[in-house]
Amino acid sequence: MVWEFLTNINEATYRFSQPQIFTIILLYPTTSTAAAEEHRRGCFPTRNQLMAGQSRKWMILVATIWIQAFTGTNFDFSAYSSELKAVLGVSQVQLNYLATASDLGKVFGWSSGLALMYLPLWAVMFTAALMGFIGYGVQWLVIKNIIVLPYFVVFLLSLLAGCSICWFNTVCFILCIKNFPSNRPLALSLTVSFNGLSAAFYNLAAKSLNPSSTTLYLLLNSLIPLLTSVAALFPILCQPEVDALSSDAVKRDQFIFILLNLWAVVTGFYLLFLHSLNASTARFLFTGAMFLLVLPFGIPGVIYARDWFHSTIYSSFQLQGSGFILVDANDLELHKELLSQTNKVDDSAVRVISIQNKGASEGCSCETVMKKDCLMVLGEEHKARMLLRRFDFWLYYIAYLCGGTIGLVYSNNLGQIAQSLGYYSLTSRLITTYSSFSFFGRLLSAAPDFIRTKLYFARTGWLAIALVPMPMAFFLLAANNGEAAVQAGTALIGLTSGFIFATAVSVTSELFGPNSVGVNHNILITNIPIGSLLCGVLSAVVYDSNAVFGLGLMADSVVCMGRKCYGFTFVLWGCISILGLASSWLLFLRTRPAYDRFEQNRRSTILY
Repeated sequence: MVWEFLTNINEATYRFSQPQIFTIILLYPTTSTAAAEEHRRGCFPTRNQLMAGQSRKWMILVATIWIQAFTGTNFDFSAYSSELKAVLGVSQVQLNYLATASDLGKVFGWSSGLALMYLPLWAVMFTAALMGFIGYGVQWLVIKNIIVLPYFVVFLLSLLAGCSICWFNTVCFILCIKNFPSNRPLALSLTVSFNGLSAAFYNLAAKSLNPSSTTLYLLLNSLIPLLTSVAALFPILCQPEVDALSSDAVKRDQFIFILLNLWAVVTGFYLLFLHSLNASTARFLFTGAMFLLVLPFGIPGVIYARDWFHSTIYSSFQLQGSGFILVDANDLELHKELLSQTNKVDDSAVRVISIQNKGASEGCSCETVMKKDCLMVLGEEHKARMLLRRFDFWLYYIAYLCGGTIGLVYSNNLGQIAQSLGYYSLTSRLITTYSSFSFFGRLLSAAPDFIRTKLYFARTGWLAIALVPMPMAFFLLAANNGEAAVQAGTALIGLTSGFIFATAVSVTSELFGPNSVGVNHNILITNIPIGSLLCGVLSAVVYDSNAVFGLGLMADSVVCMGRKCYGFTFVLWGCISILGLASSWLLFLRTRPAYDRFEQNRRSTILY
């Protein structure tokens, strides 16, 4: 019986792994005695059963937030990288290879999708936890000098730990896609945002246990995701049946998402502005952070109370003209059409669009680069071979590599950057700053969905705007090494990279097809290990060329001190980010006609 139940979960997970449209017609007979008897015997879902299903899906959302909040373990690499470098006795270039190994795990993210074909979702989650437990746990034994391993084995351990993060992300994506088909973008943006707060949570946890130990991060990285998986197991095993929602129910869910986003902002500011001065203060702040994470578990009770109040007391009132309506009834149907498996581009429509563009040239400018291979419609499915032939894909690839990825490389080097500028004691605060603003950037990625009825702008345009602060931050760091400048630069880089990481899935789905988003997005994120390697090695070579053995706090390793260690690197990274900015704006100009056409069709559908 148990195995049959788990097998059903596996089959359901596989079915929901691709965007689909589900229509469930619920009948509540009131006049027929026979029908009433069938309802009494349980042939039809009762109101209490429906309410229980609604509350359980919000429990699943909270469990997904927990998973994301404690599995972004790659963001605290800079907290212990200096000590790991000293223990292994490696150069900055070799240390960069370890950071690249963690990012290289994303290349094997496809393996989690393969595992879902044969394993239930809960098994995939615990496999990810086991990989992280081994990858980080053994590294903790190495950094504590309990065991001695060669550099290549530590490299493989970092690779295994990075792969575990991708598996956790897959679990979270499946949970959101399955349980929130009508509000999928909102669920994904909210949960993914908390991945950016991982470093801040781990920083508080480490400070509350032992403020002077940096090796503790590795131990926490190995244990906390496993404990989080145990806590999330019950909601995952008790997933409700997915019922089609009415337009009113969709709007109510959207209002709950607005409240959850406000709660998320409070959590982010709490972690950003409240810093621990000692272990006791850190314990108090960590307890408050855990309370904020547990707080949304009150949502199921609110759901029950709201439905009871609505059905018994407040049934005569209706919410009209809400300014928070994200998707109205007809817009929802358009959105579903984009996400359905059967959504295919009609050849005659494409020909008509091509003829119109030939005469009017509204989409592409007269320049050859703007005319070549422009996207005509959104949502057209692109197989891998077709994707790689698209000029728009390579613009998108460069924008991601020179924007989000270079921000990740900066975070990996934060430990050495702080040390070289004489701010080694501020490393944890800089990590928290980057983490918190990365979180805010991820939350901001949902802004286009929230203000769509008030202000419409192509999502690729928002991507280009988000990249503007990145070169400004790097040139600020190159020109000024003061504490305020370092804090401000770190905040801007975190904000930009967080926005890009969160909005990328939606952009990939809209430009290259929702049904192929799994494969296409995995192709896109191959830029992360490539960018991590190239930009990381670039900074490491500059660092090692100015380093002196036995200098500073790490007497057993090669250390560089002063602005010369990263000054030239910041200039180079700034130039690279300008390339990403130019690429993103070119992508926006080329795809804007397709977005405008889709929005015009949506509005005309609503009017008629």
